[in-house]
Amino acid sequence: MSFPWAKHYEPKQPLMRWLDEKLPLPRLVYNAVGAGYPVPRNLNYFWNFGVLAGAALGIQIITGIVLAMHYAANAGVAFGSVESIMRDVNAGWFLRYAHANGASMFLLVVYIHISRGLYYGSYKAPREMVWLLGVVIFLLMMATAFMGYVLPWGQMSFWGAQVITGFFSAIPLVGETIRVWLLGGYAPDNAALNRFFSLHYLLPFVTAGVIILHIWALHIPGSNNPTGVDVKGEQDTVPFHPYYTAKDAVGLGVFFLVFALLLFFSPNLLGHPDNYIEANPLSTPAHIVPEWYFLPFYAILKSFTADFILPAKLWGVLAMFGSILLLFFLPWLDSSPVRSANFRPKYRTFLIVLLVDVLVLGYVGGAEANARNVMLGQLATAYYFAHFLIILPWVSRSERPRPLPGSITEAVLTKHGGTSPAKTALASN
Repeated sequence: MSFPWAKHYEPKQPLMRWLDEKLPLPRLVYNAVGAGYPVPRNLNYFWNFGVLAGAALGIQIITGIVLAMHYAANAGVAFGSVESIMRDVNAGWFLRYAHANGASMFLLVVYIHISRGLYYGSYKAPREMVWLLGVVIFLLMMATAFMGYVLPWGQMSFWGAQVITGFFSAIPLVGETIRVWLLGGYAPDNAALNRFFSLHYLLPFVTAGVIILHIWALHIPGSNNPTGVDVKGEQDTVPFHPYYTAKDAVGLGVFFLVFALLLFFSPNLLGHPDNYIEANPLSTPAHIVPEWYFLPFYAILKSFTADFILPAKLWGVLAMFGSILLLFFLPWLDSSPVRSANFRPKYRTFLIVLLVDVLVLGYVGGAEANARNVMLGQLATAYYFAHFLIILPWVSRSERPRPLPGSITEAVLTKHGGTSPAKTALASN
């Protein structure tokens, strides 16, 4: 999609003209995040979370590079090297806590970013590729976070790797081979730690590359907006700079404030105390749980307790991966022509129920596996899959959406008490 009314970069200084001719980097930046990139004029603060995710990734890469200079990926000394970073490296405690809590902030921002996409229909045409690349980024983040959780080599790190990789052994014929290939042996040890460390270091840069593709794909159709109505002309847009750079700056300020409160006042709030005990293969923790951002998927994994044609463990593995793969098919599962849930009351109701359901799965994932919690997890898992495979296709075909505004400008003027162009034309007649 082209924007004929967009401003074009015309450097005035001789040095910038020369640079633009030889390496058009200034032009690229201007057209990507400057006045040369028009965006809908009605974007709210939920559109800040893409920039916040980029800032969080930057924090993770910078702190991770420095931490890698002091970390030893050896099962005999890994735990001690982390303690040495905390105690002996200048500002090592700050780097370690910033990296650990930065992962939580990154995943939190991405979860809100995904929720915004679900609410406003940002996965619908013509932005399917933007959504698909976003799901790829999410999968890369989850793989990176899991491998990073193993590196401190505490009790929860070791046993988390043991349990999660153990589920691959449920795959018929090749499962045990895959597990041994992942670990480099029959249990987490030096080989697994080295593999996880090297991949944990590499994947953030792969993620950054896919993010560039994600942004590139976004710039072709342009940004979605809270009404879901397509841009009709220049009156529906404003330049990205200075309007949304200023708005993003406010969002970044709030983000760093929350991050600083977590980092300086409660750095261990989201961690597990057992991970401050060195890994011991002979002592299994009473209650093994992953990080909070994996808890809904862990609950789905644990919800299958009986064999039915296939082993229960295999059903759990298939369901866990299927819960994420469903997101790939979302643009085609939801066939409604209306994007925004603001105009789809029935869809909005079921989306809120889905959010509550995911929170319930998160609770079950971290709770003790007693009969009540297992039953609750099974019900929540059943609803999760029913939402995407049954409810969403039915709602998209049966509901009657509310009338859409004629344009973004009309919606903005009506919201702020102005007179819409349609009403003005009607009054003049």
